[in-house]
Amino acid sequence: MEDFMQSIIAFATTYGIRIVGAIAVLIVGRIAAGLVRGSVRRVMSKRAADPTLVNFASSLAYYLIMVFTVVAALANFGVQVASFVAVLGAASFAVGFALQGSLANFAAGVMILLFRPFKIGDYITAAGVSGSVKNIDLFSTTLATPDNVKIIVPNGKLFGDTIHNYAGYDTRRVDLLIGIGYTSSIGGAESTIESIIQADDRIHADPAPMIAVSELADSSVNLVVRVWVKREDYWGVKFDLTRKIKEQFDANDIEIPFPQRVVHNVAVTS
Repeated sequence: MEDFMQSIIAFATTYGIRIVGAIAVLIVGRIAAGLVRGSVRRVMSKRAADPTLVNFASSLAYYLIMVFTVVAALANFGVQVASFVAVLGAASFAVGFALQGSLANFAAGVMILLFRPFKIGDYITAAGVSGSVKNIDLFSTTLATPDNVKIIVPNGKLFGDTIHNYAGYDTRRVDLLIGIGYTSSIGGAESTIESIIQADDRIHADPAPMIAVSELADSSVNLVVRVWVKREDYWGVKFDLTRKIKEQFDANDIEIPFPQRVVHNVAVTS
């Protein structure tokens, strides 16, 4: 019994301090991880970072500190930390190699959330598809086409392609190509279009609208019309301007020709 009691005392003396130390390390590490996670969240929120990126960065910081905390706690019990780290690194490499496509999408998602080439609500064209951005995740981005078809695009393809963001700027230019007949007055057509433009309050005066002859085509004299509007007025102005030009041309006897072909008959005598 005396030897047994001495063994218990020796065990408690040897490992009790280590256990208490390991518990203390875990408690301190847990508190530090929580403080760092809260700090990262506050700093990124003040900078108006994307909520998805805020959650990812704060969680990543928390778990990294907890991993180091567990490793430090294991070291108190004589665990070979170097071997543990080597095994963890090898496992991470194997998993990363197996999931390289997913990791590429993940990295691209972080870059999209960080650099913000587009945001939710923007209309974009990229990776061979077009649509309004509905959601941005770490692995994929969800788009909705104008006819409301849901498209899920991997972030790796999206960020690796040229991105056309039609909502990237506050203004857009409306371009129209209007053809008039060769017998119609160019000056009269330009004056008619100019009066329509001046009557539309949605069209900006700066940059100034432009009306010019762009081409002498086979069946028509082509006029190019360029006006600047707010991006939300783009389609409304484009549709209204096209309709009003047609109506005013009809009222002023300005011809809008259709493709024509002139055939000459040549009599052949024997």
